[in-house]
Amino acid sequence: MIHLKSIYQKSIKWRFTCIFATLIFLIMLTLILANTFLLERYYTRAKVKTLESAYQTLDSMIQTGREMNLDLNNLFPQNYNSADPSTETPATRYVKDLSETNNVNIIILDTTTDQMFAAYGDPSFQSLKLSQHILGSHASGDGEILAISKNYTIERNTGKDSTSIYIDSWGYFSDNTTSFIMSMPVSSLKESTRFFNRFLLMIGIGAVLLGSTFVYIASRQISKPINELAKLSEKMSNLDFTARYTGSSQDEIGVLGSSMNQMSERLESSIGELKTANNELQSDIENKTRFAARQQEFVANVSHELKTPIALIQGYAEGLQEGLAEDPESRDYYCNVIQDEAKRMNRMVHDLMNLSSIEQGNDLPDFALFDISKVIHGVVEKSDILIRQQNVHVETDVPEHTMVWADEFKIEEVITNYLNNALHHVQAPNQISIYSEKCTDGTVAIHVSNTGNPIPEEDLSRIWDKFFKVDKAHTRSYGGSGLGLSIVKAIIDAHHQRCGVKNTRTGVDFWFTLDGKDRRNGS
Repeated sequence: MIHLKSIYQKSIKWRFTCIFATLIFLIMLTLILANTFLLERYYTRAKVKTLESAYQTLDSMIQTGREMNLDLNNLFPQNYNSADPSTETPATRYVKDLSETNNVNIIILDTTTDQMFAAYGDPSFQSLKLSQHILGSHASGDGEILAISKNYTIERNTGKDSTSIYIDSWGYFSDNTTSFIMSMPVSSLKESTRFFNRFLLMIGIGAVLLGSTFVYIASRQISKPINELAKLSEKMSNLDFTARYTGSSQDEIGVLGSSMNQMSERLESSIGELKTANNELQSDIENKTRFAARQQEFVANVSHELKTPIALIQGYAEGLQEGLAEDPESRDYYCNVIQDEAKRMNRMVHDLMNLSSIEQGNDLPDFALFDISKVIHGVVEKSDILIRQQNVHVETDVPEHTMVWADEFKIEEVITNYLNNALHHVQAPNQISIYSEKCTDGTVAIHVSNTGNPIPEEDLSRIWDKFFKVDKAHTRSYGGSGLGLSIVKAIIDAHHQRCGVKNTRTGVDFWFTLDGKDRRNGS
């Protein structure tokens, strides 16, 4: 059996929250590792590509100018002034854009005429670096070579102050007479990366807390109907088919809840049918072994019980025929006696037929789940007139919604017979009590007790026999046939339950048991 405690320990909302927090943590870890080990490489590679692209563009411009017999001065005028548009050429415009967007300092030198074009930066410093590279006076191994080609080299160098870092591209354009140096200052990313990682960690922790709270709340709304279905399934596993899924959603959970409601209804009906079939089978087996003995006993008892009323009817009828009752008052008396005895025999025949039908298995219980407290209150209300006539106080103590598996109409007859028996034998202080108790085997016991004289101990085991009367005179005074408790015993046996009687300090207590709704194997 799945308990709700284990369900909550592995609840979906906690799983969603943990998955979300783990996912955010992995994303943060990936970003921090990428920043630490890949960002600087990516940044440097992007700068190198910028310098390579600048070389290709400028080389193409110089080649085009040579083909048009234009010298370096035509491409890069000596009188160039960035504030004067009239001195601007396509080449200077490109250099200007390159410097403004990527902070590239450029010096271009025509080695045949020593004509030099410098854009931005410190021309003397850049010119010195170009001379060192061209003349080979640049110390070998000072810089880290990032890219090398036939006409140019790109390397990373450290400035004079040992704190500035530059990426320099130097060499010749494809005409082999125009040299250049392009210098791009770059900052060290290590400190920036550490700062960014700390900032990312703080943002990530906030995202985990805020996101986990949101996911927990959202998943709780999602898991709420699932928990309801879990509780419903647990009740169904305990054979409680009264619970229903009440959600109104039209999604997959709503469809599942509707299906479980249908399944609950069908299981309740199927279990009732199985109990009925099981009792039919057991009753068939038991009745075959008892029928012969009961038939002989039945004939003897009927003959004995009918003997007295038949004799009375015959005697009073002969008296009327012979004219013994000549006055109207005597005739009325004779007729009343005949009618009373005929009614008594008719009632006894009806009870015998009912009892015989139950014992032979022709009237087996039709099992269903119902509230026994409602049946008890209904029986008490029907007997209200007789209760008031005898000035009897009836007290009931059966909790509402006490659900049992049984044939509701036959159990109503059992309670009626118990109550009538109590009313016929109750004595001062005229108290009748109807109450229930839950037994350890999962059954529910119903008790009907009354104040009065106890039953002799030797008769306790015989009161369920047909036609047995503890006090024959008293029984005959209220028209009893001695079959009421036999009918009770037959009905309870047909349910495969127990019934009994015991003397109490104040009177007599009759009881019987029925399967409670939670009993798994009630037979």
